[in-house]
Amino acid sequence: MARYDKDHKRLSRERIIEAAGRRFKIDGIDGSGVAVLMKDAGLTNGAFYGHFESKDDLVSTTVGEELRAQRELLAGLEPGLAGFEQFIRAYLSVEHRDDLAGGCPSAALLDEIGRCTDRTRQSYSDGIVAIIDDLAARLGGAEPDAARVTVLGVFASMVGSIQLSRALTDRELADAVLAQGVRNALILIGAAGAPR
Repeated sequence: MARYDKDHKRLSRERIIEAAGRRFKIDGIDGSGVAVLMKDAGLTNGAFYGHFESKDDLVSTTVGEELRAQRELLAGLEPGLAGFEQFIRAYLSVEHRDDLAGGCPSAALLDEIGRCTDRTRQSYSDGIVAIIDDLAARLGGAEPDAARVTVLGVFASMVGSIQLSRALTDRELADAVLAQGVRNALILIGAAGAPR
């Protein structure tokens, strides 16, 4: 019976984190109460404190988990610069823009994360630096510190492009922002065939 209880608790915790990740990206961290999060996870409010000390504990854990999952997706792309280009094109796609709940936590939550506790900001920093370093390694012979700074700039531009595209009411203009974001990012990483 203890084995079932341990697995059940782990699965319940995973459901809460998954539901929180989606809800935070839709309604924001501050706009997502524990009751709604637990309802989304299909659990009672009382079960929350069996898994997390506080909402801040959940936020920090969820941010770290969202970035870990994003890093796993990146690992499945083609090696080298080709995989970086795949990432850019997928990130700056209409599909990603329109999938707020399933999209990147940076694009949906960055402004709120900047106002969160040190613990959540550290969880974000650790996760995003790992992603940036993975992407920087794809730049090949570039000096590691210079590659990291380049990738940080590219990623910041991509996040801003998604955020701006989501905010615009003119669909044609919003799509053009994404297309230009792709062109800019490809130029910055020196991808073959990037428009000059």
